[in-house]
Amino acid sequence: MPILNSIASWWMKKRMHQIDLFMKYPDDVQHEWLLKLVSSAKDTEWGKKYDYKNIFNLEQFKNNVPIQHYETLKPFIDRIRRGEQNILWNTEIKWFAKSSGTTNDKSKFIPVSEESLNDCHYNGGRDMISIHCSLHPETQLFTGKNLALAGSLVTDHFGDYESQNGDLSAIVINNLPVWAEFFRAPDLSIALLEKWDEKLEKIARATMNENMVSLAGVPSWMMLIMKRVLEETGKGSIAEVWPNLEVYFHGGVNFNPYREQFKSIFNKTDMNYLELYNATEGFFGIQDQRNSEELLLMLDYGIYYEFLPVGELEKESPKTLSLDEVELNTNYALVISTNAGLWRYMIGDTIQFTSLYPFRFKITGRTKHFMNAFGEEIIVDNADRALAIACEKTGARITEYTAAPIYMNGNENGAHEWLIEFDLPPSSISYFSEVLDNALKSINSDYEAKRYLNLALKQPVVQILPSGTFYKWLASKNKIGGQHKVPRLSNDRKYVEEILSLMKH
Repeated sequence: MPILNSIASWWMKKRMHQIDLFMKYPDDVQHEWLLKLVSSAKDTEWGKKYDYKNIFNLEQFKNNVPIQHYETLKPFIDRIRRGEQNILWNTEIKWFAKSSGTTNDKSKFIPVSEESLNDCHYNGGRDMISIHCSLHPETQLFTGKNLALAGSLVTDHFGDYESQNGDLSAIVINNLPVWAEFFRAPDLSIALLEKWDEKLEKIARATMNENMVSLAGVPSWMMLIMKRVLEETGKGSIAEVWPNLEVYFHGGVNFNPYREQFKSIFNKTDMNYLELYNATEGFFGIQDQRNSEELLLMLDYGIYYEFLPVGELEKESPKTLSLDEVELNTNYALVISTNAGLWRYMIGDTIQFTSLYPFRFKITGRTKHFMNAFGEEIIVDNADRALAIACEKTGARITEYTAAPIYMNGNENGAHEWLIEFDLPPSSISYFSEVLDNALKSINSDYEAKRYLNLALKQPVVQILPSGTFYKWLASKNKIGGQHKVPRLSNDRKYVEEILSLMKH
């Protein structure tokens, strides 16, 4: 095992040279990918519709192809699911990553090609390991097993044609090479189970006696598994169960509200955390520095990036920027073109660059997930930072949260209502609310203005929810699984009213 570990970690670190190259020549790498993507799709139905044969630069690409949303691509994706090919991409597409999104109840089916699976999703998984090995030369990552949470897959039948859909994680794990099974647990029969209550139970039992060295998955679900492992083993911390555990790869939601809870349950001073930005549509970013929450934009995964200033979102002909035009600390909606046939596709996430050359960034929220009922323009990044401050000052720890406006009623001013599940609640909820309010004022000047003398907004209303409430709400909507997340902010009260109603029954 030590020899295998040394060889494997040396091999993984060789990739760092290629990462250094795209960090050094980002514009060239991205330009090459744009031309390669357009050339690959020139004879597809989409490529013919938008005259890809005569696109030789970015300006022509932007002029020919309008910005797309899922709704505009859905008719093409539906045809591919029924067996038609060469529509959006030039190779066969038989996998579809299912995502409910976080803004509506309808499922989205994101096409996954052989190229996107190998060049994007698998390369992202490889690079997270390569970067960890580079940051921690003493790693023993190849002496044990990894627990990576996955969803489930179903087979669709359209006449004689079959395709598969499910969580992206399930597509990835189900198609891993045979040798990869040696380094992961539990086996596929458990990892791909559909019922999450059964899956969590079996994962805990199947892994608690293994030599686990790394974990990967959405924080809320990983926490449920670890708590179940402690219940089964009777141990006081994960360090007692998996003493060689060295890294937790996490993504999907902001980790700050979970950080203290994870530190407590791990109880390991040498535990490492590495953040990923691995969305259903693609693997976009990896934390490449110690003690930094910045993510490195991964530029050689078969994705061409454009960046739309949020001020352009509502315009009829919004203008995107390329990498060489972006600025620091500006909110951009992410627009991607991929080797799975997503063209100028707005995925709904917003980012801000924290570094240029190399390009590092942080995720700030969703284009449709914000609170602006009173002109306050609260985005998810504001909420996460304010809650972190409130937790730090009150000693509280948050598991999940959502927030929505309380609308003005007669002479009653509006407010924000926060529904929060605490792992460790504050001793005084009124003090927590006060600190949260002051933190939001310090972070967001629009909010501060609306709170002035309670003229438009009153102090936030914070409701403590019983443990497991959000899980029950997700279950009631058949949204149990790693790809489904609690919506953080909403501009209406739909989610909040559903959750409050559920508590009354």
